[in-house]
Amino acid sequence: MINPMSLEGQNIIVTGAAQGIGEATARLSVELGAHVTLIDLQAERLEALAAELGEDRATVHAGSVADPAFVQQVVEKTVAARGAINGLVNNAGIVRAAMIHKMSVEQWQQVIDINLSGVFHCLQAVGRHMLERQESGDASPSAIVNISSDAGRRGTIGQINYGAAKSGVMGITMSAAREWAAKGIRVNSVCYGVVETEMTETVRSDKFRETFLAQIPMRRFTSPEEACQPICFLLSQAASYVTGQHLSVNGGYTIGV
Repeated sequence: MINPMSLEGQNIIVTGAAQGIGEATARLSVELGAHVTLIDLQAERLEALAAELGEDRATVHAGSVADPAFVQQVVEKTVAARGAINGLVNNAGIVRAAMIHKMSVEQWQQVIDINLSGVFHCLQAVGRHMLERQESGDASPSAIVNISSDAGRRGTIGQINYGAAKSGVMGITMSAAREWAAKGIRVNSVCYGVVETEMTETVRSDKFRETFLAQIPMRRFTSPEEACQPICFLLSQAASYVTGQHLSVNGGYTIGV
């Protein structure tokens, strides 16, 4: 039986791949047949993950997505080594929490640089390559998945920088989807609720846990292993007619048309 979610033979870049959703996405992508290019600042974690996945299935590039020169270099090296990039998962993100009236300019800018500008740098560099490939007659799959959040839909207390960035990611997704759809490049976003990662330890603590769970109809949080499956769906040909969409993966925390 044909697996519609197969990523066999595809080359996929995953940012923020050293832990959480990024790591889980890299693992599942390899299980589905892909080669993954892993990007993160945490070089040792990347190397350990790549060693586990196999040298023939994973390549490591340690650096910041906030640096457009680094991003462009990764794209060029990946194309030179693998021939093409078929998918991008824009997952890298950080949190610098503070109430609005106490937030420093540095805290604001750090989150915007990684969570918003970093998404743009990666999407632009990979998108340019995908456009060149399509124009040359190569019709192999091209898909970009940007990781957003319920914070970008509803706002969030104590993280105005994060909420603004994640809302911006949704705008980036829609604009890129409109520009590139006719070129065969699909761009979608996944909007998460609470995923069991290091970034959500505070909201999952005893102090806040029941408050958040009471707002989730499914009455549970999700694991990175469960959360990464919709990403791989959007990368795959199972989503070949899906672009410009924001897929909520949040146990029903937001429900609407």
